[in-house]
Amino acid sequence: MGAIALLLLLMQVPATAILLSRLLPAPRRIPPLKLLPATSDLLGQVSVVVPTLNEVHRISPCLEGLSRQSYEVREVIVVDSRSQDGTGDRVKAAQKYDPRLRLITDDPLPSGWVGRPWALHTGFLHSSTGSEWILGIDADTQPQPGLVASLVQVAEQQGYDLVSLAPQFILKELGEFWLQPALLITLIYRFGAAGGELSGAERVMANGQCFLCRRSLLVALEGYSSARNSFCDDVTLARNAAKLGAKVGFLDGSQLLKVRMYEGAAETWREWGRSLDLKDAASKGQTWGDVAFLAVVQGLPLIAVIVLGGAIALGYGSLPVWLALGLNLGLLLMRIGLLWAIAPSYDFTHAKASWSFWLSPLADPLAAYRLFLSSSRIPTQWRGRSYGTGKV
Repeated sequence: MGAIALLLLLMQVPATAILLSRLLPAPRRIPPLKLLPATSDLLGQVSVVVPTLNEVHRISPCLEGLSRQSYEVREVIVVDSRSQDGTGDRVKAAQKYDPRLRLITDDPLPSGWVGRPWALHTGFLHSSTGSEWILGIDADTQPQPGLVASLVQVAEQQGYDLVSLAPQFILKELGEFWLQPALLITLIYRFGAAGGELSGAERVMANGQCFLCRRSLLVALEGYSSARNSFCDDVTLARNAAKLGAKVGFLDGSQLLKVRMYEGAAETWREWGRSLDLKDAASKGQTWGDVAFLAVVQGLPLIAVIVLGGAIALGYGSLPVWLALGLNLGLLLMRIGLLWAIAPSYDFTHAKASWSFWLSPLADPLAAYRLFLSSSRIPTQWRGRSYGTGKV
């Protein structure tokens, strides 16, 4: 048992140092964005693009939220990928109340493209050249009044060329509240809190659910073409932008944007888990380095505390065993403490069993395992589309 404890220490001590270097700067991060009123200089500065594919049951709150935005929004282009559930009819109905809404259908998916970046690219090509900013918004989001004006003003004040927001998540079921926070923690452990300083283009984080980019930067990037075959096109595009020298930000938008991503724990595990690895935006070394990192700082602590505590109870209480137990208890307590830090990222008003949120550290081994599975596989199904192993 002493040898196992020493091995744990050799793996976990450096990994814990890396984790602390990412988490300790959190108090100095840019605070959550607050509502800012629109100003006259923002008139018609933003074209919004909403990619859709069979979103009839989710898109209404998104369209309603966008219609409540002010005069900074020049147009809202809904790019539909031949939905079969009446999504287009829902958009046409909304057009009667907001003339800024425009529905277009993208061309058949070209070889080498994933559906989402293709729809966003189509929307960009059809947007007005008079708009300085392009804002990509997912159909499952619920934009709050003032979102667009606040986001653009912060981007201009801070000098961002590209900025995306971390939303507030709407969860309902017991399983969601237990699993989803553990999956979210995998991102925080790797990239730090939203609003923190970036440590290089290869560690840039982004969220395509609300993704604002200067038109001039998108022109330089040739639209979304550099992320054409990426299942994490948001992060891929943001890292490509950072490599060009653009200032990229990932901020806390929990007070301005809500999202209902998936229905239930099973869909959360299947759909979100496919993209958590971000392997399309990273090297193999970085991808598998992150898998190993999360295994030792998130996946193992709960198991290690149980095993090491049992070993000590059976009389195997050598110094390495006690040190390893102390370190893993510290990691587990840190994880429990983060529950209070991430709680504002959740809307508890729709919850049926929100108490399971506080038990989410028990799902950490599963979250680390899910990242391993995602990193090992190339998706063949994504948001209603089928792809071959070559991601065509």
